[in-house]
Amino acid sequence: MIVTLDIDRWNLECEFNNRDHRTDLNGVDRLIVRRGQPFTVSLYLRSGLYQPGVNALDCIAETGPQPSEQYGTRASFGLSANIDTSRWSAAVTSPPGNMVALSICSAPDAPIGRYTLTLGQSARIEFILLFNPWCPGDAVYMDNEQSLAEYVLSQDGIIFRGSYKYPIPTPWNFGQFENGILDICLRILDMNPKCLKNPGKDCSGRRNPIYVSRVLSAMVNCNDDKGVLLGRWTDDYDGGVSPMFWRGSVEILRNWETQACQPVRYGQCWVFAAVACSVSRALGIPCRVVTNYLSAHDTNSNLTIERYIDENGDLIKSREMIWNYHCWVESWMTRPDLKPDFNGWQASDPTPQEKSEGVYCCGPIPLRAIKEGELIFKYDAPFVFAEVNADIITFMKKKDGSTSTVTNNTIVGQKISTKSVGSDAREDITHLYKFPEGSDEEREAFKRANHQNKLLKQQQNQGLHLTIKVTADMRKGCDFDVFAVVTNNTQSEKKCRLVFGSCALSYNGFMGANCGFKDLLNVELQPGGERRVPLRLNYSKYGDNLTEDNLIRLAALLLDYSTGEATLAVRNIVLENPEIKIRILGEPKENRKLAAELTLKNPLPEPLENCCFSIEGANLTGGHVISERLGSSVGPGEDAKVKVYFTPTHSGLRKLVVDFDSTKLCHVKGYRNVIIGK
Repeated sequence: MIVTLDIDRWNLECEFNNRDHRTDLNGVDRLIVRRGQPFTVSLYLRSGLYQPGVNALDCIAETGPQPSEQYGTRASFGLSANIDTSRWSAAVTSPPGNMVALSICSAPDAPIGRYTLTLGQSARIEFILLFNPWCPGDAVYMDNEQSLAEYVLSQDGIIFRGSYKYPIPTPWNFGQFENGILDICLRILDMNPKCLKNPGKDCSGRRNPIYVSRVLSAMVNCNDDKGVLLGRWTDDYDGGVSPMFWRGSVEILRNWETQACQPVRYGQCWVFAAVACSVSRALGIPCRVVTNYLSAHDTNSNLTIERYIDENGDLIKSREMIWNYHCWVESWMTRPDLKPDFNGWQASDPTPQEKSEGVYCCGPIPLRAIKEGELIFKYDAPFVFAEVNADIITFMKKKDGSTSTVTNNTIVGQKISTKSVGSDAREDITHLYKFPEGSDEEREAFKRANHQNKLLKQQQNQGLHLTIKVTADMRKGCDFDVFAVVTNNTQSEKKCRLVFGSCALSYNGFMGANCGFKDLLNVELQPGGERRVPLRLNYSKYGDNLTEDNLIRLAALLLDYSTGEATLAVRNIVLENPEIKIRILGEPKENRKLAAELTLKNPLPEPLENCCFSIEGANLTGGHVISERLGSSVGPGEDAKVKVYFTPTHSGLRKLVVDFDSTKLCHVKGYRNVIIGK
């Protein structure tokens, strides 16, 4: 006769299970496990002893508001002789007695989320199930421990900003294991419109990382839903804070939760991407933030950006833009919905730019599909392909209303970058998106993508060559020169007009006020000759015009009087902020108070008012931002200096992220890696 186990009480062994499933940084006060991997609970019997072959136990695992075996959100199973990691299963691993060690394993394709597990008539336990990139049967499986440490377990990272000539590493606290963050990530899934409309079907979809990453791409912005962040690309941040204010994702996610799922104000591309990365890692999907320099925003899917300039070389406003840089995320997963060999990194973009299937989201699309020009693959291949490959055609609008084509050698999709595994160095991953310029493979990819402009593009006019050169020392607060260099490669003398201007620039391509300008009507060049024309940029002129991006657009327009041809050279420069020096005082140990001495020298020829240092770091500052304000102004050349105290909670290598803010010098970032001992 089969006898059902009579369970009195149980122990979920959270500390052991969470450590074994690499979820212990979320805490060990509740059970958080990964799919396709066994976990063990201890059952204490009210009466009788467990005897193999005599005792039975009915197990039911359920997730979501409408559990259903049809949807895969309900699974019924009994005791087996051994665990089967390919499906829901349970087996006793202890000898006969009144304490039963029950090993339970979920299916490697089970939906992630909150579960209730009913054991027999009397035991009902709750746990959270996550994706498992350590499990070969899981669609997010990644066979490299160093990569897993970086793309799943690392709570901090580097996001590259600045310009392709001068990438600037910006520290970010992803904080995916900080207190309460996992619950917020699950709430994001629950608040998505597909879940609100059909929760049973949505919960079933959570077995699939393709579905989940697409939901996150939509939910990190708030354009169609109760998403996390509201974007703002002007200098008006009323009702919120500048995107430059944020040092990490934790404060953003907590604000969204405490504000009853109202969007946090404000985000821009690197903030959207960083929050999506935090949520993906929290749920168990390997994820990284990438930066594409000179990124095209193609609104009509023709793979061409048509830009118009006036006779001074200034851009005329258009919806199609070249962003100085643009950030998105890549997530690691298989793509069984596509033909073989398109597994691995998939690009998705949570910044709201264009609608996809009626919603502001983008991706996931395999990087290989972008590289090979496979634009019919899901999802949103043409848009991402254009971001890294679009052709630029520049027209000059003249005062008489006529237009003419301008020679321009800007190439989009430069220095596609991400943080290296195990170090803060920049890894160039352009080769994952594009074949080498001019190669046969590149030509084949363009044919496949029907990118006619690139295929038919004629050789640039080599007669007159125009380029912009800069000096190495371009710091905020300094005066410096930039140069337009004109070379005459023809056999005849040339007379030209050179317009050389500069203006403040936001990272997404919008131009601000003039920072310096000259118009030379009579530039004479002998055959083979070169002319170097300087333009002085003075802090007194550019200082009040700069955006928080510290970017200046340099544009030189050369008009050949003899042929009427125009050549345009554009270069965006980024002005260096001063370094924040970070000194750790005391021996760094977990649960021991530490001090950081923070110093910044004022580089400006005017005082800094309302100076404030802020620090944040996963497992360093208790999931909070700690700020210290200076009591007085800081004069030119003087040091702003404070001590900030914090108590690390976990040992290991941690990143202390520092932000300095003042009236004239805004949101200067710095960081220091700190090894915390036990």
